[in-house]
Amino acid sequence: MVRLTSCERSAKCLVRLKRLEDLGHELRRPEADYLRDGIYDLRASYQGVHYRMLYFFHGRSVVVLTHGVVKEREVPAKEIDRAIRAKDAFVRDPSTHTFKPER
Repeated sequence: MVRLTSCERSAKCLVRLKRLEDLGHELRRPEADYLRDGIYDLRASYQGVHYRMLYFFHGRSVVVLTHGVVKEREVPAKEIDRAIRAKDAFVRDPSTHTFKPER
């Protein structure tokens, strides 16, 4: 059995993120799905392991990734609630919750 290295798993997730960048709101199942309360999940799978990256849209052109999980059947409600809290915090003060790379 071939196992993905951490780098290979990351590459699979990056492919999905690029599709989200390219298609935005147009990205649909099986690559992405709406969960609830403005939260979506971006899907990457390999050998039965399902990776989910939770995100939301801010306006028409910004996607905010909250966190990722490995799931069994469905994304747990507590993980969706966590993403909703992150969304609420971001909406209150986007500059505080925006990554700024060091120069």
